[in-house]
Amino acid sequence: MGSLFRPPGYGDEAFRKRFLRRQRRQLVWQAAVLALVVAVLWYFAGNIASNLASHGIRSGFGFLSDRSSFEIGESLVTVTSQDSFARMFLAGVLNTLRVAAVSIVTASLLGLAVGVMRLSRHGLLRFLGAAHVELYRNVPLLIQLFTVYLVITEFLPDIFEPLTLGSWVMLSKSGFFIACPEHLALANAAAAVLALAAAAAVYRSGMKTFTREVAVFRASVVFGVLFCAVWLASGLFGISAPQLDGFAVEGGIAMTPEFIALWTGLTLFTSASIAEIVRAGILTVGRNQQMAGRALGLTDSQVLSNIILPQSLKLVVPPLASQYMNLTKNSSLAVIIGYPDIVNIGNTSIVIMGQALEAILIIMSVYLTINLAIALAMGALNTRINAPTQRGIR
Repeated sequence: MGSLFRPPGYGDEAFRKRFLRRQRRQLVWQAAVLALVVAVLWYFAGNIASNLASHGIRSGFGFLSDRSSFEIGESLVTVTSQDSFARMFLAGVLNTLRVAAVSIVTASLLGLAVGVMRLSRHGLLRFLGAAHVELYRNVPLLIQLFTVYLVITEFLPDIFEPLTLGSWVMLSKSGFFIACPEHLALANAAAAVLALAAAAAVYRSGMKTFTREVAVFRASVVFGVLFCAVWLASGLFGISAPQLDGFAVEGGIAMTPEFIALWTGLTLFTSASIAEIVRAGILTVGRNQQMAGRALGLTDSQVLSNIILPQSLKLVVPPLASQYMNLTKNSSLAVIIGYPDIVNIGNTSIVIMGQALEAILIIMSVYLTINLAIALAMGALNTRINAPTQRGIR
């Protein structure tokens, strides 16, 4: 049957020769374009190097091993002014990943809730959902960051008169502090292992009864609930509570005003767009399916979680990838409010060392790597969700 789709004269020697000549011409043109691009890049690189040398500016990435000579306010790894620029950049990357990961989770949950609210039969819920979307989608993110940061630093009490909830929570202009298990790393590891094992068991059992999407949703809920439960139970072996010590707060988990402002701004701004994506995905599911679910005796929440959301994922997942990547790139606005992300670290290193090109290349590489990872993960998720449909078509 394959011969039916071959062009006339496919088996002729003349046809094969013409085909090979066309391939050779294409390879020659591609090689010429590639050589031209390499030559242009080589010219600009040489020109930049000569200009830097004429101005006495050092080039290359050797500065990464030099002592940084500056401090940052918060980091997931211990850094001091005695550490190298490389370690400072590592701290900046981890801070970027931290705020991006947390914001993606909270923006997704809030966007899902607002998207469902916009389609609610209750007028008040529809109004609140529409107000959320129109407000946060149409106000620039930079303005939202400034607003949240102003509220935190101007309207909250100072560190000597914080808002407290017993010895568990402390809130002031210096940030948000919450008590945590004394052995935090061990508590995180134990909670993650137990919650993951339970989620895997729920997923396997759910695949026998529900669709894959519903099984994944149930497993995710079990993971989140059990992780929090085990983490809180770890406090029975010792609690590290926040306490005021002079001008600082010791103990507990601390979230600085800069982190809170960036996290809140990214969550609110992105959740508005995610809500519209969720609403569009839900509207693609036929109303007759919702009526059929109610006819079977399912509640509205069961119809939503078992019928509507699993089918809407096929439309929701691709644009979600763009929103997640935009959120990660928007986190670069952290430099405006002083959060020490990769851009902040890069700007500081430029001021100290003067090697702007190298620092910018590092920043670009970090964001490119993170967004490519997000694109690959969401692409794999999209392929997995649409796999049954594709197999049915074939």
